[in-house]
Amino acid sequence: MFEPYFFSGESLAPLADSRREEFRTAEPFPHVVVDDFLPEWVADQVVGEFPKPGDVPWQRFDRATSKKLASEGDEFIGEFTRHLMAQFNSAAFLGFLEQLTGVEGLVPDPYFEGGGLHQIERGGFLKVHADFNWHNKLRLDRRLNAILYLNRDWEESYGGALELWDREMTRSVTRLLPEFNRFVVFATTDDAFHGHPEPLACPPDRTRRSLALYYYTNGRPAEEFSSAHSTLYQRRPGEHAGRTRKAVERVTPPVLLDAARHARRRARSR
Repeated sequence: MFEPYFFSGESLAPLADSRREEFRTAEPFPHVVVDDFLPEWVADQVVGEFPKPGDVPWQRFDRATSKKLASEGDEFIGEFTRHLMAQFNSAAFLGFLEQLTGVEGLVPDPYFEGGGLHQIERGGFLKVHADFNWHNKLRLDRRLNAILYLNRDWEESYGGALELWDREMTRSVTRLLPEFNRFVVFATTDDAFHGHPEPLACPPDRTRRSLALYYYTNGRPAEEFSSAHSTLYQRRPGEHAGRTRKAVERVTPPVLLDAARHARRRARSR
């Protein structure tokens, strides 16, 4: 039996208060970076359970836009990590995020759609993009991403930095190395462009590991509203058009058209 760890709203409140203005004013879009976020033993437990590329049936992406591994649900995730993921979905943690970001009425995703454990091997990448904005099953708007990085002794020469790009896609404004126990929270809008676009150059026995959580609300500010869409990949300056699509794609299977109509009705009712 593992030793459990629980978030405390009381202990998280001072952190939220101290970083709230930083989140609101950050460029190129609202975000905050907290190093040494968890007690070291907690992050170590997750690292100890983190499956290697061949250990479990990962979802494998090998496309022009992404080359990575991702978990699906939580069936193959270790016991302590599943406990911690539940804590990231707890009332105490949701209260912390609301206090930090000013986004109220947050709803977690018990299905971990698109989230959970992520792993990138040498040569892998994730092109610059804005995230999908609608959860089909929950029928909610995606508002926040939270990422916990789990890579000890990560060297800059390995690459793998999370890049945050300006809305005109002219430059990377911020680069964040995926260092151990570094926690990043950022707002998800149609121009919150981010990614790790260059192929990873770590040693063959290393991977870039992270735990990703996404948070939703029922509706969003009118100035952020758009029809339901999937991931919107961007082309960086000088990047070949065949490698990455410009952000004009709108996904229109019936389920998304349904979601878009529902969202338009909600926007009109506000």
